[in-house]
Amino acid sequence: MRKFFGPSGSVNRLFIESEVLKVNILGDPTSRAVDVYIPAGHDGRGLPLLVDLVGIASSGLSHTNWIAFSENMPERLDRLIGEQRMPPVVVAFPDCFTRIGGNQYINSAATGPWEDFLIHEMLPMIEQRFECGGAGRRGVFGKSSGGYGAIMHALRHSNTWSAAACHSGDMGFELCYLPDMPTTLRALDDNSIEQWWRKLENAKKRPDGVFTATNILAMAASYDPDPAEFLGMRLPVTSDTCELIEDRWANWMRHDPVVVVEAFGPKLQPLKALYIDCGDKDQFNLLYGARRLVRRLKELGIAHRYEEFQDNHSGIDYRTDESLPFLANALEA
Repeated sequence: MRKFFGPSGSVNRLFIESEVLKVNILGDPTSRAVDVYIPAGHDGRGLPLLVDLVGIASSGLSHTNWIAFSENMPERLDRLIGEQRMPPVVVAFPDCFTRIGGNQYINSAATGPWEDFLIHEMLPMIEQRFECGGAGRRGVFGKSSGGYGAIMHALRHSNTWSAAACHSGDMGFELCYLPDMPTTLRALDDNSIEQWWRKLENAKKRPDGVFTATNILAMAASYDPDPAEFLGMRLPVTSDTCELIEDRWANWMRHDPVVVVEAFGPKLQPLKALYIDCGDKDQFNLLYGARRLVRRLKELGIAHRYEEFQDNHSGIDYRTDESLPFLANALEA
């Protein structure tokens, strides 16, 4: 629902026939849609490029859809640009949904090589088609799993991205994931993961209260995939006593931004802008992981902007009113 009635940008839908995503055990389609926002009065040429990574159980295409009582992302961009809070930018909204509800935007033997897709297939196609972005003029942002993807791409690929914004991203894994392991085991109810998941897929209506289990299983396929298991899923706890399986949990922790920053943190130095925020009532305990990450960034001398706000994890797209101008102005400079 529009709040700004000035000039409107356009949204173009492109399709990428991915080669790298052919290597996935989920049977997901390799033809991927990407919606691309072009601001009013521009064709994209010479503008910075931002990439929007959405949370689990969603698609970038959802951010360009009409929304009741709120702005979708193109409408938000029209307003921020029209009010001169940020310069014009091109924004890409890739569809990265998978059979298990999405992915964490990292390479996985189960979900597929999503880092490679975004960097080596999507970026070149968008930049060539619209003559935008390029070295020093690319940014990535997202919330929740998308925020995780944004901070991980910044850490691992600072030679590709020059700006990043992480809104309530997954981090501090022992706080945001381990508390959900007992709930996941109770949901499985002594069924195998395969039995439980196939029943879920075959249900006429998705049962209430299954998000916790589906989310944890999706994380398992992302962080500790085992191609020999059904959809690559295996839990890092024992099924009877919910005790940690140390080597499996270690595989998860290697993907925790709070851990990854130890090895890759100094590589953030060239970023033009790094934005991190989290709600002080985040129901997944992500505030504490964010504080740990920010503390380490300070110790490493990495320039960043960190904000805590009075809200929880849900319905916080309004926070991009802060991050998008911050990123776009830095990339335009």
